[in-house]
Parts: sequence; structure tokens; C-alpha cells
Amino acid sequence: MGYKNAAELLPPDLLRDLQEYFSGGIIYVPKTTEKARWGELSGTRRDIDVRNTKIRKMFKSGMNIADLSGRFYLSEETIKKIVYTKKAV
Repeated sequence: MGYKNAAELLPPDLLRDLQEYFSGGIIYVPKTTEKARWGELSGTRRDIDVRNTKIRKMFKSGMNIADLSGRFYLSEETIKKIVYTKKAV
């Protein structure tokens, strides 16, 4: 992150307006682009969503929590969270 002098960057009218609210300090201006959510860039989020969908289908077809836990190497509590939480699609 680089620091710039506002007087060199901003039009004089905008600089005066800004100085009414905040003067003599450092202010952070965030980027306009939205930050990617966890795992979106690497594909991990998609992989976990696919796995969780598979777990839900297997549970609906009759597989019990303990068997799913062993098959996917997840705790029974984690399996319960996956199968009992409604997934917004």
C-alpha cells in the first residue's frame, strides 16, 4: 500500500470537503473491487460444496451419520452440521 499526498491527487474542492471531516491524519481508501471469498480463487470452496452435496445425497438415501463420518474423515458433529443445515442455492 502506498501513501500519496491528497493535495497532489484530489481536486481542490474535494480536498477542502475532506478536510472538513478529517484533517492532518492518514486515511485509508479501500479498493472498489470486491475481495474474493475464502477458497474461491483456488477452487477449494467449490470442492467443499461438491463434497457437502454428496454427503447430503448419501444421507437422504439412508446412510447414517457414523458411516458418513468414517467415509469422509469428518467428525460426526461436522456431518450433522452439513446434513441438518439448509444450503442456500
